[in-house]
Amino acid sequence: MKINSLAKLGGVALVSVLILAGCGSKSSQSKKQEINWSTPAAISTMDTSKMIDLYSAQVANGTNEGLLRMAKDNKVDPGVAKSYNVSKDGLTWTFNLRHSKWNDGSAVTAKDFVFSWQRTVKPKTASQYAYIFANIKNAAKINAGKMSPSKLGVKAEGNYKFVVSLVKPQSYFKYMVTQPEFFPQNPKTVAKYGSGFGTNSTKNSYNGPFILKGWNGTNDTWKLVKNTKYWDAKKVKVDTVNFQAVKTPSTGLNSFNSNKLDYTTLSGTLAANNKKNKAYTVFPQASTSYLEFNQKKIKALRNVNIRKAMALSIDKKQMVNKVMQGGDIAPKGFVPASMAKHNGKDFASQAYVKDGTDYDLKEAKTLFAKGLKQEGKKSLSLSLLGSDDDDSKRASEFIQSQLEKLPGLKITVQSIPFKSKLTRSEDQQFDLVTSAWIADYPDPSNFLDLMTSSNSYNDGKWNNKQYDALIKKSESTDANNETARWNDMVAAEKILMNDQGIVPLYQQGQAALVRSSVKGVQAFTTSPQYDFSKAYVK
Repeated sequence: MKINSLAKLGGVALVSVLILAGCGSKSSQSKKQEINWSTPAAISTMDTSKMIDLYSAQVANGTNEGLLRMAKDNKVDPGVAKSYNVSKDGLTWTFNLRHSKWNDGSAVTAKDFVFSWQRTVKPKTASQYAYIFANIKNAAKINAGKMSPSKLGVKAEGNYKFVVSLVKPQSYFKYMVTQPEFFPQNPKTVAKYGSGFGTNSTKNSYNGPFILKGWNGTNDTWKLVKNTKYWDAKKVKVDTVNFQAVKTPSTGLNSFNSNKLDYTTLSGTLAANNKKNKAYTVFPQASTSYLEFNQKKIKALRNVNIRKAMALSIDKKQMVNKVMQGGDIAPKGFVPASMAKHNGKDFASQAYVKDGTDYDLKEAKTLFAKGLKQEGKKSLSLSLLGSDDDDSKRASEFIQSQLEKLPGLKITVQSIPFKSKLTRSEDQQFDLVTSAWIADYPDPSNFLDLMTSSNSYNDGKWNNKQYDALIKKSESTDANNETARWNDMVAAEKILMNDQGIVPLYQQGQAALVRSSVKGVQAFTTSPQYDFSKAYVK
């Protein structure tokens, strides 16, 4: 899932319990349970069919619930589905739903899932996440406008049995249905608000542990309030989670120190200066920040020597150690390290291409001169698009300084609000853009699928037929052979890095200050990051 350019949200290795703090004044569970939480960016939408960023998904994870929920150790817990089973051929998944309710007291039924999933793949909805449904029978044809949404491979057998038919086996489908894109939607609510559905906190229905309050569609503060209609409400101890979008880490630090926040992220010198603070913690993430080239718009960026030169000119170790200083690590490739393993081997290590992430300014200058000559140019002027938060600005300025060491290259930085950056990225209104992705589920395909030529998140429009063929093979011919599928994906990543389709900048980690008086908030490297339903204040 897209995250704020080069800003980050905290998490821990693939799932663990995060020890956080609540308000200093909340010392007993008999008192009101309240947590004050910071996030680097505001909500962009609460329409789960149109949601594309981590921060909105984090809120959705607290206010709504899918068939299953992510749990510790890469496992899943029951959600709306109290149980499920998979056919022997792996093509049919049957979910047995519990009698849960929307916040207005009406029943959540299998028909709500059918409606939601059909709406997401419908071309008119224009969901960028429609591609994630591609393995469901007829989804691709429906999304291409070649078939009616009613033909999607999902059906309700009565009110409480939901059956999904897949095109091919997909062992990680259980992780996918935990994501906001697969949440149910209340048909009556969608019909009532039409295009306004999900544009503020009142124009929605909620079936999760909390209800969203106080979000008008553009503001930077909102809250999650306990949903008494939630099926497991008795176990939800927190009454309120107060959210505040904090773009400036120093502001977050000041708020934390004055007990106005219980969790805030740190970066740069703030992170370095607080390492001895008892509240200081670093959380690794299954997330990669990377640079995209607009190969559709800029002819020179189709030149592999120019792309490689730009990649080699950026010192990734200096970037994480001297510039970001927030717990990040230099990348091995596009897929993060320690996210996925097969036969005891880490994907990132197996797919590692040294030149794809290395720093070699001398070689970079040679390749850039060669590329310019091939393009009949003596110089090149490009703009670098990034977000306007402090982390992103600092990262963009560093990238600019590194790239301009290449003789003849001029870089202009454009820093704009995250939501605007997403829109411009989608519309290819950039030359270079800093992007970031956090895993929705713990499988390399979640990253590698992004760079196929037809994927809507491939903003730079990098195109490689051999890469596309390998990804397709991993999802079809080799779908039932774990080793063959793994090898296909390793080969695909090596192609991406050898051709420098993107430039991995760093694997994200997050330095943060957290208190010790709130327990039980589960944190995930995969998106959404936090589950507040198990939290409580000491």
